[in-house]
Formats: sequence, C-alpha cells, structure tokens
Amino acid sequence: MTLQFLRGNSLAPKGHAIFVARSTTNPRTVLCTYCVVPPMPFSLAKYLPTFLATQLSAEDLQDANNVPVMPIPPMLEEGNSLEQLQMLAEQRDDDLCELGTINPRDEVARMQLVTQGCQEYGQFYMNHASSFKQTEALAPALSALEEEPIPLDDLDADELLIQSMTDRQRLAELSKLVGVTRYALDGKDTHLLQETRQRMQRIGRPLPEKYRITDLITTATNPQTRGARLAELYIERGYKLLDEEYADIPGIERAIRELQE
Repeated sequence: MTLQFLRGNSLAPKGHAIFVARSTTNPRTVLCTYCVVPPMPFSLAKYLPTFLATQLSAEDLQDANNVPVMPIPPMLEEGNSLEQLQMLAEQRDDDLCELGTINPRDEVARMQLVTQGCQEYGQFYMNHASSFKQTEALAPALSALEEEPIPLDDLDADELLIQSMTDRQRLAELSKLVGVTRYALDGKDTHLLQETRQRMQRIGRPLPEKYRITDLITTATNPQTRGARLAELYIERGYKLLDEEYADIPGIERAIRELQE
C-alpha cells in the first residue's frame, strides 16, 4: 500500500495525519481515523496495571515498550464527509492521507489497513526526522528523550496495583493485613511485622485523614490483646464512613475510647 497525500508532503510529514479510506459499497462514504507520531519515545507498559500486564505475551509487552506511531481510534470509523475532513485538516494543519478502499463491514480489514498506513506514515516521518539538525543547545535534551523506555521488570508492579485500588479495596486489604500483623506478633516474627507495617502504610497513605489509618496501624501492631480488637473497630469505622452510615459511628467511637482507657 502507498499512502496518497491529499494534503501535506510525504517528504516532510507533520507527524500527525487524518487517514481516510473510501467504502467499496459507496465511493462517497468515507471512513477515517487519526494517526500521530509521538514527538518523544514512550512506553505504554509503564502505565499498565499489573493485572493487565500479566496477561500480555512477551511480544505484546515489547510492543508496548516501543510506541513509534499511534492510531486513534485503532480502526477506521465512518463519520465525517471528505469535505469536512479536508476542512478539519486545514484548520488543524494536519496531513490528510488516503489509504485506498475498504469494505465497511470487514472490521479486521479496517484495523489492518490502519496498521499498514501507520507503518508507512511512520517510516515517512522517520526519514524526514533523520534530517533534523540538533543544535548544541538542544542536543542534551533530545539525547535524554531518546533513552530506552523503562523495562516493565524495573517498574514497581506492587505500587501500580496499589495506585489502582479503590478506597473499599484499600480497606479490605488493610483488614487482611491486620490478621497478618497479629500472626507476626504471635510468632515473634519481627521481619514479617516490619514488612506488613510498611505495606499497610503504603496502602493507607492515599486514604483521607478521617479514616485514621495511623491509629489503625498503631493498634494493629500493639502486642496487647486489645490491639486486635481496636484494629477491628477502626476497620469497621472505616467501612461505616465509606458507606455513609454515620449514625453507627458514635457507638464505634465509644467502644474505641473504652478500650483505650
């Protein structure tokens, strides 16, 4: 396939283009998508939650670590007329490229044609970019941008998972960790106790102050018997706040005070 530039120049592409293809059933029907070449390298893998990353193959992860050209959306979609797209390209100063013809009912072909178009447009852009001159002032900055993306193995996968948690999931995880803390105390396992305490701090840090996570962790790690009961009360109090069952909170607060006296 060879891209036809309806607007712009294949020798000096702008790095962003509207792709169009004509329907085989009606030549006046146009399908389109948008193609962009990011101005700097980036890795999608860096932003994948752990539960998604673990479902990808090694090849998929490699692709996610190197995103040279991106179609948005990844499939040709029917919508605007060619005249509207031409006007849009003029106003936005986009390239406008025709991919050929496509059967609008063939979803696989609509995606494959976009992929081929992106590869060709990306090559045009790379050829053009190789002629860019780096001034001495810009060279260090550009050099830094061209560094290899961070491998997925170097990311803190646990931190990615923690950041994706809802408040309810955080409370549920903290409740489980209270049990681990009491087990570590009973077994006098100081390493497990310290590790669990740090994890509780990481999970609880994003929660608002009203959940009193610091008090929860302090009581959970208290070797006295009442520490376990206090921790349970703080967890229960957290769920009441989350569910906005405010009428039940004074009774829990009273039970906490009685145990602390």
